[in-house]
Amino acid sequence: MPRLPNLPVGDSSFESIRQNEQLYVDKTSHIYRMVDQGKYYFLSRPRRFGKSLTVSTLRCLFEGRRELFEGLWIAEHGEWDWREHPVVLLDFNGISHETPDILTASLHEHIGLVARANDIPIQTTMLKGRFMELIIALHQKTGQKVVILVDEYDKPLIDHLGKGEKELNIAKGNRDKLKQFFGVIKESNVADALRFVFITGVSKFSRVSIFSELNNLTDLTMSRHYAEMLGYTQEELEASFVEYVAHFARETDQTSQEVLDKLRLMYNGYRFSEKDVRVYNPFSVLSSLQEQAFRNYWFETGTPTFLINLLREKNWYLPEIENMQATVSMFSTYDLENLQPEALLFQTGYVTIKDISGRLYTFDYPNQEVKSAFLEKLLHTYAQNLRDQSRFVLLAEHLLADDLTAFMDTVAAIFKDLAYTLETNRDESYFHTVFYLMVSASGVDARSEVLTCDGRIDLVMHVGERIYIIEFKCNQSADEALAQIKDKGYAQAYRGLGKQIILLGINFDTQKRNVSEWKAEEDGLG
Repeated sequence: MPRLPNLPVGDSSFESIRQNEQLYVDKTSHIYRMVDQGKYYFLSRPRRFGKSLTVSTLRCLFEGRRELFEGLWIAEHGEWDWREHPVVLLDFNGISHETPDILTASLHEHIGLVARANDIPIQTTMLKGRFMELIIALHQKTGQKVVILVDEYDKPLIDHLGKGEKELNIAKGNRDKLKQFFGVIKESNVADALRFVFITGVSKFSRVSIFSELNNLTDLTMSRHYAEMLGYTQEELEASFVEYVAHFARETDQTSQEVLDKLRLMYNGYRFSEKDVRVYNPFSVLSSLQEQAFRNYWFETGTPTFLINLLREKNWYLPEIENMQATVSMFSTYDLENLQPEALLFQTGYVTIKDISGRLYTFDYPNQEVKSAFLEKLLHTYAQNLRDQSRFVLLAEHLLADDLTAFMDTVAAIFKDLAYTLETNRDESYFHTVFYLMVSASGVDARSEVLTCDGRIDLVMHVGERIYIIEFKCNQSADEALAQIKDKGYAQAYRGLGKQIILLGINFDTQKRNVSEWKAEEDGLG
């Protein structure tokens, strides 16, 4: 069997991937369409989703490096002229931004480096003027129009969020500097010297924040035509990674279909537009196939501390994150003066579009990796005094073993250790939230506030061949909780699935801050 190409885990350089003969999933048809149909573009995607690789691919393309594209769509089918253009790359991963003054100085330095590399003397001293002079001079010297590529434009802003008022003011100062800086692009004499502009980042701040003057900037973030440009589709996964999946299966004593099913459960699910197409997180897929294990690879590369703090500050009812609803205006942009969880959750990749009905979008966690890891982090944040923070993993094991008594004993033991740091009253919503965090973080497929014709089920857990329908009460009784499940006919929607249905009523004592009573019955009609 021939040796498989290496997987480019963590490598976002198109040049490196192609020269080292690593695996590359061909996205050049999307890139050709974008360049062919417009000039100014903006795209936001979650971190580790291929933005930097897209920028790198564009750079090589505009530098006319045809040899790197041999065998790819754009070289075989496109009508690219392979003309070399001067490219100005602004990668904000390498631009300092501790204060607005440092950001300005770092941009000055970067422009100077590009100018010296091209033997261009810059006479202007002001930052905006230097950037303008560089673009015009590059055009005049080469006779070719200039390409501007901007990677992680929002890093000087988001790196300062969630760290107090002082850091927020730094973010605002950096925003103002960037607004002035990028305003150069719209100047008529500069626009005439430009061939293409591509700006990318994690966040889409409102136009008034940074790009207010760039009214000709086409936003691809939620465009149905570019929903598949970043991330892997199911077809791409099965076509490009078939041998890697087979090798994974052989090494772990599974079938290829079992590996594919687990990859889909763990890493698929991202939807960015009205087009009902979902893509895989590329970083997690590559990492999983290389390590031949299913872990939370994407989540482990960055902790959403700021987002978690914002959810606490806004006193969000956490079970509502799944099935969260919002209009486009609520989640598609945000600004520093009015940070909203809906926008942050979507743009950072912790929720994705589940369904669209008119102007209303419904969201959910994209996959098991994000849901379990995010809720585990939330649980650890809200329950800081758990003596053994790994104990909740036992919850899934007890349910898989059909040992409901051990499951509820573990629930009670965890509640006993809690620090009760949730910023809400210890009412039913508090206990509901913590219970939901526990079981979800353990890896159980738990769904909160499931809507039925007769109301909302507090929690539904799918475990193997069993479905648990749960109702919570406070200072009442488990019998009353069970009675509500029966009276409302909550089990009706799950009958006929060929699975055992268990009704579980749980009562909490707000004084003891724990489970006081629970009762379970099998649904006789399941």
